[in-house]
Amino acid sequence: MTVPDPASGTSGTSGTTSGGTGGTPTPAADDPAAFFVALGGEPTFRRLVGEFYAGVATDRLLRPMYPEEDLGPAADRLALFLMQYWGGPGTYSQQRGHPRLRMRHAPYRIGAAERDAWLTHMRRAVDSLGLHPELAGLLWDYLERAAYFMVNDMTPTAPPGRDLPVRD
Repeated sequence: MTVPDPASGTSGTSGTTSGGTGGTPTPAADDPAAFFVALGGEPTFRRLVGEFYAGVATDRLLRPMYPEEDLGPAADRLALFLMQYWGGPGTYSQQRGHPRLRMRHAPYRIGAAERDAWLTHMRRAVDSLGLHPELAGLLWDYLERAAYFMVNDMTPTAPPGRDLPVRD
């Protein structure tokens, strides 16, 4: 099974097979809504995003990237994007046009530290769903690739409490 490039904003994941354990449906290549349905549809994506933003709300590195005082609109946009990407309704594109993820995030410095903080909160959110391991793995693979794709600043950062060596 192939999962599309994070930049595409369109789903290439689809269909169901009887792979995995216990006959849990897993995405295959013939039905665009299969992953969305297998994952649990909108309620699951809303829970995922809610859990993610609960972590972002208190993160000293990520919270300043959200100019809105209320994280609700950002959470709604992410939920709509993920639902559309994984075969759910096309509401995100109807409301906002093409996802253009890199363009929309270009105003923000996203380096390794920001990527890793984002992944920490998203990993906790994915784990909180209690998904079948195959479904969780497919979701996580995409989210991890998307996080790496969003990095727009390759400046090395020092571990907390340590300075980078100065090179002459």
